[in-house]
Amino acid sequence: MADAAAGTDSVAGSRCGAAVLVGIFANVLEWYDFSVFAFFVPVTSQIFFPATSPIDSQLLAYVALGAGFLMRPVGAIVFGIYGDRVGRRKALSVVIFVMAISTFMVGLLPTYETAGIIAPISLGLIRLAQGLSAGGEWGGSTAYIVEFAPAGRRGFLGSWQQFSVGVGLALGSAIARLMNSEDIVSHAALLAWGWRIPFLLGILLGGVGAYMRWRLDDTPKFREIVRTGQLAAAPLVEAFTVHRRQTLNGFGITLHGTVAYCFVLTHIVGSLGTVATMPQASALMISTIGLIAFLALIPITGALSDRIGRKPMLMGSCIGYVLLTFPLFWMASLGSFTLALVAQLVLVFMLALYVGPGPATYAEMIPTPVRYTAVSIGFSTTVAAFGGTTPLVAAFLIKLTGYPLAPTFYVVAAAALTLLVLRPMKETAFTPLG
Repeated sequence: MADAAAGTDSVAGSRCGAAVLVGIFANVLEWYDFSVFAFFVPVTSQIFFPATSPIDSQLLAYVALGAGFLMRPVGAIVFGIYGDRVGRRKALSVVIFVMAISTFMVGLLPTYETAGIIAPISLGLIRLAQGLSAGGEWGGSTAYIVEFAPAGRRGFLGSWQQFSVGVGLALGSAIARLMNSEDIVSHAALLAWGWRIPFLLGILLGGVGAYMRWRLDDTPKFREIVRTGQLAAAPLVEAFTVHRRQTLNGFGITLHGTVAYCFVLTHIVGSLGTVATMPQASALMISTIGLIAFLALIPITGALSDRIGRKPMLMGSCIGYVLLTFPLFWMASLGSFTLALVAQLVLVFMLALYVGPGPATYAEMIPTPVRYTAVSIGFSTTVAAFGGTTPLVAAFLIKLTGYPLAPTFYVVAAAALTLLVLRPMKETAFTPLG
């Protein structure tokens, strides 16, 4: 009997591990693409958006970066309904296929010099396709992983979904730093053809992820509602009627996470170069070290939330950002590599407190029949409105006020608003998954 139980536990553990891998691959690709585009803005702004001044070119490049986020709510609705009606696995398989092809196509685009206005228009259209697929990715992979997780481990296993986001950012940061090294690729070669390589490499991640997703079963929770006839007839309608409060909470708890994420892990690289006049290679080094620390912390904070609950950690992160964002960013702006690194590490620690428990929190709020739709809409709409536009807003605030630390107030405001949403919410860590 003991051997049989051990065998059952081994099979269950293997399926959970496979579910985590299936869930994370497209997240890696999605945020790899985002970070590569963000880190290469100084290059792509020259290639696709030549203008009278570098800041204007970069603003146009950030508009293209944010354009993909506009389609996320549409993707959340389309793939969310499909995932709640037909299955998580099938929806996620389509998502990663569209995402991989779109990323690959960016690397094949003509430049403004060779194709004129067609080049930035084509880039914008591809960014829209990437946004469509990304809108169906986060909520679906969150549902997929957490629905496989046993009670008492949802925070830990769900945290690997966010771990994969950090992996994508880390890969993008590392490759950007590699390609910006004059010892490897000259600046002229980078402008001529080197910028294409990171985007072309994205097809490898997409291919592996698609293969894995086509092979694995759907989640036990989804198969259960199919078997018992509990499939939602209209997931979108039910999300905003029957489960309106939970769905709307998803918007609020996403605000702090997405603004802080984009500010700390992408915007700060450019700001260290402009505000602190730090060499690009040094700024990218700080970003890469911060991302490595961030990755190490995420599973730890996810596991910790299984023991002490989600709310204490989520609220602690918000309070930390309200109190410390400005002084830490001021410290980073002084031009010292050491001070900037310390500031970045504190910021990523506070962020890890939030994103580690995040996926489990989303999934536990929403019942299975509408989970894919409700989680996707709350997350993707808020990310579209506030996350993807964070670099653009930061650049605009600096240009508007002339004050290089102005973007910190945007981050503080987002954390404060999310804190208000979190206070009345119930703790979900110790209740069964609905």
